[in-house]
Amino acid sequence: MLDKLRRRQTVMPLGINLLKGFAVLVFLVMVVLMLQNVDLLQPRQPKSKDHPAINSTKPPTDPPVTRDFCTFEPRSPAEAQEERLLLDSIAWPETPILPAPISLEQTSDPANSTFTILSRGEWHVGDQLRVLIRINDFQGHVKKSGGDVLVARLHSKTLTAGVAGQVEDHLNGSYSAVFPLLWEGDAHVEVMLIHPSEAVTVLHRLTREQPDRILFTSLFHTPHLDQSTYCNVCLRQTSQPQCDFTDLRTGEPWFCYKPQNLDCDTRMKHAKGKFTQKLEAEEDKLFQKHVNMKVYIKASGPDGVTVLPSKKGQTRVTKDTGRYNPSGYYYQGVWRALGGSRVQQFNTSSAISQCLKGKMVHLYGDSTIRQWFEFLDVSLPDAQHFDLKGSKQAGPHMKLDHKNRFMITYRCHGPPLRFHDIPVSQLRYIANELDGLKGGSDTVVVIGIWSHFSTFPIEVYLRRLQSIRRAVVHLLNRGPGTLVIIRTSNLKALTLYETLTNSDWFTIQRDKVLRAIFKGVNVKLVDAWEMVLAHHLPHSLHPQPPIIKNMIDVLLSYVCPKK
Repeated sequence: MLDKLRRRQTVMPLGINLLKGFAVLVFLVMVVLMLQNVDLLQPRQPKSKDHPAINSTKPPTDPPVTRDFCTFEPRSPAEAQEERLLLDSIAWPETPILPAPISLEQTSDPANSTFTILSRGEWHVGDQLRVLIRINDFQGHVKKSGGDVLVARLHSKTLTAGVAGQVEDHLNGSYSAVFPLLWEGDAHVEVMLIHPSEAVTVLHRLTREQPDRILFTSLFHTPHLDQSTYCNVCLRQTSQPQCDFTDLRTGEPWFCYKPQNLDCDTRMKHAKGKFTQKLEAEEDKLFQKHVNMKVYIKASGPDGVTVLPSKKGQTRVTKDTGRYNPSGYYYQGVWRALGGSRVQQFNTSSAISQCLKGKMVHLYGDSTIRQWFEFLDVSLPDAQHFDLKGSKQAGPHMKLDHKNRFMITYRCHGPPLRFHDIPVSQLRYIANELDGLKGGSDTVVVIGIWSHFSTFPIEVYLRRLQSIRRAVVHLLNRGPGTLVIIRTSNLKALTLYETLTNSDWFTIQRDKVLRAIFKGVNVKLVDAWEMVLAHHLPHSLHPQPPIIKNMIDVLLSYVCPKK
């Protein structure tokens, strides 16, 4: 009996040891599996030619790119509804998914495309000319979808006349352009492909995935240390803390990475930083000057018509005809408005001074508004230009005429702003500046803001316009008689850099939003888009002097309407 008990005691420790060993083995297997799973979850570096089998398990510094890191909630339910309606109204037709690798063969080719004037017996002033545009690819095949970016104008070199056309996308590779016939004599059609639909696919992706492809910098300064960091409307989250410079009154967002050794309140200067071009392989083929970017399309037959005098009793072209009616047109190099104030000519400094007598004119916006200040500055040599110690680009600038008691000021809008070395103290949001004005019949406000918002989702621009509109409405309420004038956006010359940051496709969307936001508000428009498109001079971000002269005449005609 004692021997059996001793044998049982010997066996039991052995069984316990076996169980312990099995548990340890299971634990080791689980650890190995966990490590394998962790390895599978780590991002891998692409295999290189030098080290084809090496994969890095180091986690990335920044979090993965998300599509919504540059979105902001609307300020109110009403503005949220307005945003949805506006986004629906500017929705672009679906564009093709790009093949890999990219080939131009099945993309839109302006050299293989044509336009045709739809024929009729004879043409008279007051008629509308209709043109059919057919887009083919580089193989000569008709495109089956829409989404190309096209503009058109009707012009006469002999009469120095021109008018913008309206282009309609039929979503099947064909388009229509419509023009009002506004002058007697010759009238020739021009159709230009700005971008093929495949390029729009790329631009749309850039806006969605890389809204921060232009980075801005801020200089942080103390007597003993200077540090610069990157800033933006939309700043990616990293391990580096951020400084929140969101404007307390308007709610306009702005963020900077916090400098390592300085506080956020030591920020001194703003400047444009680097541009990061992140195209996929071969995508630059879709943005080639003289090939598929800003290229004229040829006519399949006659490119023009001869316009006869209007028929007796024929309806004149006005804004109330229910047909396409532009805001105006050029004739003998002079802009003529349609359905609005008559545009007068202010050809001398005396004429301009008399118009501005007793007025305070405040110009707010980007460099295309500063261009107006510079034109007036040169045109009014007897008025004094005060040095306000601002930069040439950003201002502030002031022109003062004591004799005629008028003042003209210019100030740039708040960030995003691609200017250099602007003191933070001079970064002012337009809405806040408007809130500081008394207003009244002696006050003229001019606003132009669009170009610096092109790299961001349209919602960012929409929010800015909503805050400006709110300030405009308040100004008009407390200062009845205040004249508010909005300058629209315009076409420009395009390089690859300009396209990726400031394409005409981006501008078209912002132009539509701008007009919709201020529709129904008591403001006047200077239609820079049509005034650049209709003119014979090349497209330019900063239009040439003859176009600026016409814009200033429109501006002054609003200030001093002919009685």
